[in-house]
Amino acid sequence: MSSEQTHVIVGAGMAGAKAAETLRAEGFDGRIVLIGAEQERPYDRPPLSKGYLLGDQDRDSVFLHSLGWYGDNHVELLTGRRVSRLDREGHAVELAGGESIGYTKLLLATGSSPRRLRVEGNDLTGVHYLRRFEQSDDLREAFANGGRVVVVGAGWIGLETAAAARKAGCTVTVVEPAETPLHAALGPEMGAVFADVHRRQGVELRLGVGVTGFVGAGKVSGVATDAGEIPADVIVVGVGARPNSELAEDSGLTVENGGVVVDSALRTSDIDVFAAGDIASVPSSRYGQRIRVEHWQNAVDSGPAAAKAMLGQDVVYDQLPYFFTDQYDIGMEFAGWFAPGGYDRVVTRGDVEGQAFYAFWLAGDQVVAGMHVNQWDDGIGPVQELIRSRRAVDADRLADTATPIV
Repeated sequence: MSSEQTHVIVGAGMAGAKAAETLRAEGFDGRIVLIGAEQERPYDRPPLSKGYLLGDQDRDSVFLHSLGWYGDNHVELLTGRRVSRLDREGHAVELAGGESIGYTKLLLATGSSPRRLRVEGNDLTGVHYLRRFEQSDDLREAFANGGRVVVVGAGWIGLETAAAARKAGCTVTVVEPAETPLHAALGPEMGAVFADVHRRQGVELRLGVGVTGFVGAGKVSGVATDAGEIPADVIVVGVGARPNSELAEDSGLTVENGGVVVDSALRTSDIDVFAAGDIASVPSSRYGQRIRVEHWQNAVDSGPAAAKAMLGQDVVYDQLPYFFTDQYDIGMEFAGWFAPGGYDRVVTRGDVEGQAFYAFWLAGDQVVAGMHVNQWDDGIGPVQELIRSRRAVDADRLADTATPIV
């Protein structure tokens, strides 16, 4: 690699930071510029709704690298800087304020942002969203004060923050328009299991209920729903995320359904521009369609893969999606993927009531996704192996704990 080359990474989250790390590890000796909109240096996001929010992790443990790592590895880290324009013809990015930085290769790793609930009262004090360090800090302080917490949305962020609020001693109500928590992520069968987990911990679940607004004079005092008002001192909104693909779309790159379309080497419709992490819409040979994954492991894996592709290495990125959660005394790992209605049945193995089991989602006689709850002796490995094998399974044998999974 010529030292005259400049590789620019827009987005200083997990995918971007791992890409910068990989460029140096693979021997790139040119200029690396890592640009982040946040003031903080790159950090790990899962702790913001898990260990850090719970108070089990300190602040320093969440950062991906030491402060000196960037200088030691000659990575120019620009924090608190936002890229306002991508000039593909001129091979440059323009920063807000007018500065321009030229690139040889460019990686877009701009991540995602919380979806805003567009209702009256959304700007009241006490309404919280969770994506950034300072937002987790605000929630830690709010939970420490106790009181009535209403969580809007029973997805992963909603349930993890509900668990943290309960640990802090708050009264917690979760409002969700679907019939179960995690309805889109896990389907109704396992959604019902997580509903039971939270009810056992004293969380009130208002399912099949929609939010119509937030109530208060300057500060929230309640949540208005189509089933009546719920008193609240703190509101946490967790209704999903949207990919930050505006920069790509404005520059004319191919974007579909919010995802930046890439090939198996994570290259966009421009041969010198790559995309990784939450925004990348990647072809999956396993599932026969494009998928866009917003979970931690995808950022961990796709950043390095994109970096290697930027260096001209042969890359085929076709990872099996993976994510995890920690709630109360539940530890869960999930592997695979399915679209809504993309499975025929769920097979369980072990003690569901005792919260120590496996679950498998089957389409026909193949496992397309699976998870374990508190099964740490074997963990998620057998599930991943089974999905990758694409072999036909016998549901009765799969459910039998005396028969090996693989």
